[in-house]
Amino acid sequence: MGLKLRVFSDSWVMFMRNLKTTFRNPDAFGAAIIVPAFLMWLFGSVFGAIMDFGEMNAINFIVPGIIMQTVSNGVSSTAVGVNNDMSKGIIDRFRSMPIAKSAVLTGHVMASVVRNLITTVIIIGVAVAMGFRPQAGFLDWLLITAVLILFMLAITWIGVVGGLIAKTPESTTSILFLLFLLPFLSTGFVPAEALTGGLRWFVANQPMTPIIETLRALMLGFPIENNFLVLALAWSVGFIVVAFTLAVQIYKRKLG
Repeated sequence: MGLKLRVFSDSWVMFMRNLKTTFRNPDAFGAAIIVPAFLMWLFGSVFGAIMDFGEMNAINFIVPGIIMQTVSNGVSSTAVGVNNDMSKGIIDRFRSMPIAKSAVLTGHVMASVVRNLITTVIIIGVAVAMGFRPQAGFLDWLLITAVLILFMLAITWIGVVGGLIAKTPESTTSILFLLFLLPFLSTGFVPAEALTGGLRWFVANQPMTPIIETLRALMLGFPIENNFLVLALAWSVGFIVVAFTLAVQIYKRKLG
């Protein structure tokens, strides 16, 4: 029990360290909100006028995709933070202190999830101001939050792996490029039925699509079709297990 309490308390200290770093850099935090808001305006107002979303208006359709894009972009700051810790000597200082080794990575992940939850709430608020009209009830919002947190944990641990294997903070962007691209190659911004061939197959079967479809159905009060909820949970849990295992193994190897 003592070891578990120590791991928790050390992780909390590292979490607060990373969270304070976030709020000391308001420019980056602001950009994480401004860019998705601009994309929402672009897709909702400009492209929305020429794209067919059926009976749904453009803003209602794209909000889940914007959220996924926001979370995916937010992972880059976590990857850079992990890489900075590994390359600038702070890890050596931590190793000389009586703290749990896993606390460093866990603190980064916890702070990333909180940052992404804050930006998600703000983005939903901006979307409402632009015409987004969710129909979700209290239980729906609880399920939406659970799905989002699972996805945030999954993608953040992937970002941690990227930060650990990158040689420089700048190279983390190229390593995680696919994460930034996937929201645009999903049903977040265009229905799969509007696509053809191999692209349609990829969009329909890539991991972000069931998560987006689940969020869209829950937010707008539609039934969740095609086992999307099960697939969304399975993809997220699977990525958490694989990425967490890889991150811990790489971290231990780097520590020697």
